[in-house]
Amino acid sequence: MAKKRVVVIGAGPGGLTAAMILASKGYAVDVYEKNAAVGGRNAALKLGDYTFDTGPTFLMMRFILEEVFELCGRKVEDYLDIRSLDPLYRLIFGPGCELLPTRDRERMREQIERLFPGNFKGYERYLEYEARKYARLEPCLRVPYSTLSSFLSPNLLKAVPYLDVPKSLMQHLGSYFDDERLKISFTFQAKYLGMSPWDCPALFSMIAYVEHSGGIHHPIGGLNRISHAMAKVVEEEGGRIHLGAPVKRIDVRDGKAVGVVLESGDAVGADHVVLNADFGHAMNHLVPREHLRRWTPAALEKKGLSCSIYMLYLGVNRTYDIPHHNIFFAPDYRENIREIAEKLTLPQDPSFYVQNACVTDPTLAPKGKSTIYVLVPVPNNRGHIDWAREEPAYRRLVMRLLENRAGLTDISKHVEVEHVVTPQGWEDDYAVYRGAVFNLAHSMDQMLYFRPHNHFEDVDNCYLVGGGTHPGSGLPTIYESGRISAGLILKRDAWYL
Repeated sequence: MAKKRVVVIGAGPGGLTAAMILASKGYAVDVYEKNAAVGGRNAALKLGDYTFDTGPTFLMMRFILEEVFELCGRKVEDYLDIRSLDPLYRLIFGPGCELLPTRDRERMREQIERLFPGNFKGYERYLEYEARKYARLEPCLRVPYSTLSSFLSPNLLKAVPYLDVPKSLMQHLGSYFDDERLKISFTFQAKYLGMSPWDCPALFSMIAYVEHSGGIHHPIGGLNRISHAMAKVVEEEGGRIHLGAPVKRIDVRDGKAVGVVLESGDAVGADHVVLNADFGHAMNHLVPREHLRRWTPAALEKKGLSCSIYMLYLGVNRTYDIPHHNIFFAPDYRENIREIAEKLTLPQDPSFYVQNACVTDPTLAPKGKSTIYVLVPVPNNRGHIDWAREEPAYRRLVMRLLENRAGLTDISKHVEVEHVVTPQGWEDDYAVYRGAVFNLAHSMDQMLYFRPHNHFEDVDNCYLVGGGTHPGSGLPTIYESGRISAGLILKRDAWYL
């Protein structure tokens, strides 16, 4: 029996997950990646002797990665050296108010009672309840939602009471904590879902729980090494990865994907196509419009999107004594969120994140030097900000924040190499729809069945992976999307029989 052929468009985390699973089950897998390296936004960014992760820097829910490798008969530790971080990160609200979340319960008790007296019992209640919520909801993220009847699945019905509808994330956290800053400590992830924590569904309280219970991890060499490890498994299983090979469009005949056409003009046939491009970009550029029914460009324009980010990657010729992950909250955090999500204006006193990865991983920079990764949440390109005009002044503003708020003394004098990515850069250079780096917002009307389906509903034989499909954005859920889509292909072909 001839092997069935699968073409994967894009060597990002979701595409590589699907590719390694399918290759390990005997499929002939070809991955076409437009860039010169694997990873997509999970690729390495090399600036001279400095190595940065282009995008994700947090690895949580490590067990999902382990399970994916086990599906392929591998152990993740044979491919990656992964370290657990303690503290998880540092949260800075202002002078004298810094919280360093840790899995050490006694250290959390000391910090919470010192900074937010009387709130530790709330933290214990949080861990107890959120553990039950997570146990109910996590299985719901492992299955596809291709039909409305999916909502009647036993797992989802059991999870309904834990959705905490109709409360917002901040309202839900108010049942544990009475200090606004402590609530924000468990909600800041919401902005990356495209939502304000004052509007975000309460079900997402489990994200911070996952961090506090399971930890945050860092692979030596950066999170980009995960993509390289996955690519190695693909090739070990006989799959082929074609770099510098952009796809022009999916070849659709009679409503069915039958392969792809490359920018070179070559046509490549396939029994199944796995689409790992940014979803909005793909709907505008890779799927012929005459085959789109639900997800037309006009329909996409009406959908809620996540925020974007302004990025600075700085290679500096010194070290700094700050933790691996550092999050600095704007003095008026709620207004900062409104500027990003509602007003679509450029924050002048923003929240920002600084990664100082060399305190954990000295392989990323020459001895005595550091990689400083700076992320500032800003509006997506629906805000029509002229970044060509605004960027120089915004860089100066961010550099002042690094010196005055982040304690990176005289950092401007120590920068040897740097790279900037604006929301316009995400759209133009990384093919991210409207620069919304975290994809479609995760509102209740854009989740589960209401999110683009893993088995794409507009084109048969086409399967979606990545942040734009179920279960959503974030590395663990993107790996899960790859596993779900690979499983759908295996089931369709009765590969286990």
